[in-house]
Amino acid sequence: MLYLNDKALADKAAWAAAGIGIPAYDRAAMVEKTKKNPTWLHFGAGNLFRAFPAAVADALLSAGVLDTGVIAAEGFDYEIVDRIYAPHDNLSLAVTLMADGSVGKQVVGSVAEAVKADDAGLARLAEIFTAPSLQMVSFTITEKGYAVKKPDGTLFPAIEADLAAGPEGAGTFLARLTALIYKRYLAGALPLALVSMDNCSHNGDKLMNAVKTIASAWEEKNLVNSGFCAYLADETKIAFPISMIDKITPRPDATVAKMLEDAGYADTETVVTSKNTYIAPFVNAEKPQYLVIEDKFPAGHPALEKGGIIFTARETVDKTEKMKVCTCLNPLHTGLAVYGCLLGYTLISAEMKDPELAAMVDVIGYKEGLPVVVDPGILSPQAFIDEVVKVRLPNPFMPDAPQRIATDTSQKMSVRYGETIKAYLAAGKDVGELKAIPLVIAGWCRYLLGLDDNGEPFTISSDPLLTELQPYLSHIEMGKSCPKCVHKALEPILSNANIFAVNLYEAGLGETVEKYFHKLIAGPGAVRAALREAFTA
Repeated sequence: MLYLNDKALADKAAWAAAGIGIPAYDRAAMVEKTKKNPTWLHFGAGNLFRAFPAAVADALLSAGVLDTGVIAAEGFDYEIVDRIYAPHDNLSLAVTLMADGSVGKQVVGSVAEAVKADDAGLARLAEIFTAPSLQMVSFTITEKGYAVKKPDGTLFPAIEADLAAGPEGAGTFLARLTALIYKRYLAGALPLALVSMDNCSHNGDKLMNAVKTIASAWEEKNLVNSGFCAYLADETKIAFPISMIDKITPRPDATVAKMLEDAGYADTETVVTSKNTYIAPFVNAEKPQYLVIEDKFPAGHPALEKGGIIFTARETVDKTEKMKVCTCLNPLHTGLAVYGCLLGYTLISAEMKDPELAAMVDVIGYKEGLPVVVDPGILSPQAFIDEVVKVRLPNPFMPDAPQRIATDTSQKMSVRYGETIKAYLAAGKDVGELKAIPLVIAGWCRYLLGLDDNGEPFTISSDPLLTELQPYLSHIEMGKSCPKCVHKALEPILSNANIFAVNLYEAGLGETVEKYFHKLIAGPGAVRAALREAFTA
């Protein structure tokens, strides 16, 4: 059996016999050079990073384009480093699941070092941050990772404590990150790009705002030198590029693990950390992948464009992100997530075989989204959505679950549906033409009840607004609630422009959502009946 470590990689014939590619470069030399002269540090050492950015770096190392790799850092779930990276010499096995059933298997060796952003790891991170060779620090820490304020606009207590403590007493990840940037400032105001690669709108701006919020408070309290904020504001020194990333990377799947074991690969055990991260020595993902980054790098960047990553103008990145997040993928995903949970599905691909759900996806994307889509020019919206609907979502070998996609839905509604609604209003189009979008919004409110279409309880995916939203719906009874009761329950939700980017009543859709919701709570089978009525010709 093959085990994932440096020693085992020496048996090249065994890996070839198992159909698994291995790094085609001197990994020991790469590790040594990267540690001495780091160019790229990445925070967020989870599945997406290993399946995409790290894999691109690995391919470029094998091609001789790069001679240094990536240093991975983890600021949230330290068990990832202790239980996955350390036992396997920072190697990963990337498994690519193609729609035709074929599978690509490649050991990714580009991670030269894995560091925890805990008390013990801060000294090493400070060394990396003050290295003149460092060009970029990237992030996949989820949208929640950039939050310094609660939904009501007040600072989180831990952030408030950090603002008072200053850089030496920083405890939260964002404050420690800001403190590390401050060390780079003290080391000669060295240039750097901080690149969010998270799947959220204007991700770089979210990162920038978080760092500047902390830094400005420290400067006001005289806890840092007076030039620090000017350094952060100087784009010739510090940049926060925005980006658009797209690669579906589900949790490690048991079927994939069995396939690997049958091929002679032993390290397949999935670890579930105390923070509920699902991770294994292997990572499974689809083949399509897109990463478009604003070309704003004061210290330059590794030649990732030779690995398919696109560097372009901010306006183009913005358009690409809006195309994907507002029209061509994310709205379809969220619709499937909400109704998949209500109907008891556990696979997105299985949902695409459901006539009503497949029809819903077509309406959301082609009929309601594409008429107001933003065309970025570098990618065709029509070709992109065709690939999503015909190849990516139906891929039976992609073990992606609606329960995963349903996580943090309250944070996604404004971009995935609110922007389309705003585009209709701006163009003078009749929002009354929208059918699928208000039905998905109604479905999400129905989802918040935590009862499936049979009236049986199910586990709602985590969401920061659950405790705020669910009490509004506490008096809703299946089959018994009248339209007035529905309005009373939904009005504070649907009028919340922070959730939907617009007040849905003022936009002309609130009453439509209420009517759909009333149908969805008529009793067992009401969800299926509403979908059938809406999408069966």
